[in-house]
Amino acid sequence: MSAADKADLYSTDVSTLRWQKSSLTANNGDCFELAGLPGGGVAVRDSKNPDRDPLFFDAREWEAFKGGVIKGDFDNL
Repeated sequence: MSAADKADLYSTDVSTLRWQKSSLTANNGDCFELAGLPGGGVAVRDSKNPDRDPLFFDAREWEAFKGGVIKGDFDNL
C-alpha cells in the first residue's frame, strides 16, 4: 500500500462507520471496536475513548494480523 493510499484510509469520516464490539466482551468497558471499510479494510478504536482517532488497516494488513493471531504469533506478549 502506498503512503497516499494509507492517507486515504485515514481520511475516512469515522462518523459514518458502523462500530461493533466482540460478542465475547465482558461489558466492562475494556474493549476495542471494529468497523469495516470499503475494500475490506478495518478501523479499530478504543471503546473507552471513542473520540480518539482510530487505527486504520487495509485488507492486506488486516488479513496478516488475523493470520498472526490464528497462528499464535502474539501468545508471548
